[in-house]
Amino acid sequence: MSSNLVKGTFILTIGLFLSKALGLLYVIPFYAIVGKESIGLYQYAYIPYNIALAIAISGAPLAISKFVAKYNARGDYATGRKLLKSGMLVMAVTGILSFLTLYFLAEPIAKLVRKDDEQIFTIEEIANVIRWVSYALLAVPLMSIVRGFLQGNQKMMPTSVSQLVEQVVRIIVVLAGAFIVVNFMHGSPKTAVNFAVFAAFIGALAGLAVLFKYWKSYKPEFDHLLANSTSSSDVSFKDMYKEVFAYILPFVLVGVINPLYQFVDMITFNEAMSSIGFAKVTDIYLTMLNFLTHKVVMIPVMIATGFSMALIPVITSYYAKNDQKGITNSLDQTYQIMLFLTVPIVIGLIVLSNEFYQFLYEKDAMGAEILANYAPVAILFGLYTVTAAILQGIDRHKWIVFTSLLGLFFKLVLNIPLIKIFETNGAIMATSIGYTVAVGINIAIITKTLNYRSKMVFRRLILIAILNVIMLIAVTFTLKGLTAISPADGKMQSILYILICATVGAAIYGYLSLKTGLAQKLFGERLTRFTKKLGF
Repeated sequence: MSSNLVKGTFILTIGLFLSKALGLLYVIPFYAIVGKESIGLYQYAYIPYNIALAIAISGAPLAISKFVAKYNARGDYATGRKLLKSGMLVMAVTGILSFLTLYFLAEPIAKLVRKDDEQIFTIEEIANVIRWVSYALLAVPLMSIVRGFLQGNQKMMPTSVSQLVEQVVRIIVVLAGAFIVVNFMHGSPKTAVNFAVFAAFIGALAGLAVLFKYWKSYKPEFDHLLANSTSSSDVSFKDMYKEVFAYILPFVLVGVINPLYQFVDMITFNEAMSSIGFAKVTDIYLTMLNFLTHKVVMIPVMIATGFSMALIPVITSYYAKNDQKGITNSLDQTYQIMLFLTVPIVIGLIVLSNEFYQFLYEKDAMGAEILANYAPVAILFGLYTVTAAILQGIDRHKWIVFTSLLGLFFKLVLNIPLIKIFETNGAIMATSIGYTVAVGINIAIITKTLNYRSKMVFRRLILIAILNVIMLIAVTFTLKGLTAISPADGKMQSILYILICATVGAAIYGYLSLKTGLAQKLFGERLTRFTKKLGF
């Protein structure tokens, strides 16, 4: 069972990682097709869509898989099938309601976004792009329940493959559609963006098709289990959905919190910037912040939390056994791995912000500045995800709701005044303050609940900081030497400088981590056995 769990987790993680990586890479050619200005419409569509999607399905696959696995373990396969059948109807209705809500709220949302006649986009253009993306809500909720049912039966491959196919098809439609509209149909880039956001619906249909194919192959096995099911516990629909929603609700807020922060920017940023005379560029600056740089900033978060989250079930297990030593060791490892992996990537993004932005999009001093200033927030994003997961594991769900909403309240209250003083950096500061409040209280609750005390982790964090400072100095001097010879001019030179600096930074950070024994202590015996062969 342990082997199956590790294998299943690995499959899901790889699928999610590839999906997210493609979600960043496609922006490069898409940006080249539609241009700096029109790509802003794309983010105006996806922020409200992501909120609607998170509310509609956030936590559903995990909750359904947990429910199905629970009853399967009792030999009651009938109850899981009962949930699947009724859940398909529930999710279809949820999808329709979500679609209608977003479709008809498109114009009111657009009016919140457009605050000045000098802005690039009209209310109708913003509303149209929101309407086009809303169609995806008709299909995505159906996928969530099928994925959850299959995961509950230890079938992880369908979720991973369907996510990947959904993303690949969506990207192909986005790029091919936008290219055809602009270059062959001679349409405007804004029209191409409308078509591009509709690709989310086509991608979702492709994902559904993959799940249907898997379902057909697994159905004989499921039917056999159903035929040999123990006497059904005769769980009523009311009790069934009460249990499922009890699983779902804690995950909804965690899933929707980041889009909510972005939505606050979406409805307040333009008003604040227009009031200080930046109406002509506010759409572009908001796109840089909420879409272009945000995708890059989430890379270290994805990598670090992927490793850290694997430790969460272990912490939950130790908590259930009241094993204080196990709790302390696991928390130590979680915090250290999180920061050990996140901080060096963040430093790389700060130092190489000009090169990264030029390679991904184009040479733009403002875009590079926003990326450099926004990158450190990745550490807070990662800590929020990890601490919220720990709170879920120890059944402190109410605290997640409280701290998340409190952080969001600070963001909402501070955003406009800080933007008026610091412009785009003000929005970043408000986000940082909101997440700092949430993370700080989360850590305090975890520390108190789990009676967590560790002097060792502070010493290790200081060591991690020292290693990163040394790496920062080395990478900074390497970049200065390269630019002294020849400033980065063009995408190829930018990626070359990134690769050289990344190699220098990784070599120094890796060497020092191994030499001090830090890496071996964090990543265990297998790494230790390997490094002994290298002489560490």
